[in-house]
Amino acid sequence: MTGLLTAVALTLGLSLAAGAAAASGNAVAGKTLHDANCLSCHDTRVYTRNDRRVNSLDGLMGQIDACEHALNRNFAQSQIDDLVKYLNETYYKFK
Repeated sequence: MTGLLTAVALTLGLSLAAGAAAASGNAVAGKTLHDANCLSCHDTRVYTRNDRRVNSLDGLMGQIDACEHALNRNFAQSQIDDLVKYLNETYYKFK
């Protein structure tokens, strides 16, 4: 039972963090960070294709984490919030 409660708490925490990141970031700073880092691997069509991998704010944060590791970057939490804000406002529009 303790494992289940821990999993529920973790899921709730991630959901709240994703919502907070979407609300608290700076989209202008996120675009600058995006253009300097993300476009070295892909163009913006990756965000609008029919078979896109990202389908939620949690998924967006997970994808940013994966890309951060692939690029060998170590973004500050504020930078991740900025990226989430920019990508969500511009492409995804998750609530």
